[in-house]
Amino acid sequence: MKRAFIYLFTLLLVYCAVGVLVMLNKIAVPNEAIKIAIYCGLIGGVGGITYCLRGIYLNACVFKQWDEIWLPWYFIRPLVSVICGTVSWLFLKAGLFVLEARQTDPATNLGFYALAFVAGLNVDKFIEKIEDIAQVTWGIKKSRTAQKDDNSERS
Repeated sequence: MKRAFIYLFTLLLVYCAVGVLVMLNKIAVPNEAIKIAIYCGLIGGVGGITYCLRGIYLNACVFKQWDEIWLPWYFIRPLVSVICGTVSWLFLKAGLFVLEARQTDPATNLGFYALAFVAGLNVDKFIEKIEDIAQVTWGIKKSRTAQKDDNSERS
């Protein structure tokens, strides 16, 4: 449990440090769109870390059922959350996700960041949504995992 907590806390510091370095232009970013994509990835990672930290205290303290077998999940989940946060930006930019019907003045990136956090926080539902969009838009079938989930819900 301590290893997972230390890893997550260190990763949180790294994500925050990268975000600050990008904001202060210490890391060269070619344009504003890429900067927003980086922020979305980092915020998605923070969402994933939040979810993992919640998992630690629930399993260790509330339910008293901590099991080391879940360590790979705690190590991989925040990285997958970064990917999902970045993909959320991509889908918003492509117009495949729509946040609201009207544009607010002045336009901000808060919607991008909010969706990125939620995508990182709830990776499973985000991936299901992406698969739904892919199926409707391009006719791509859902993954076997998603199909199993659909079948188990009907039971």
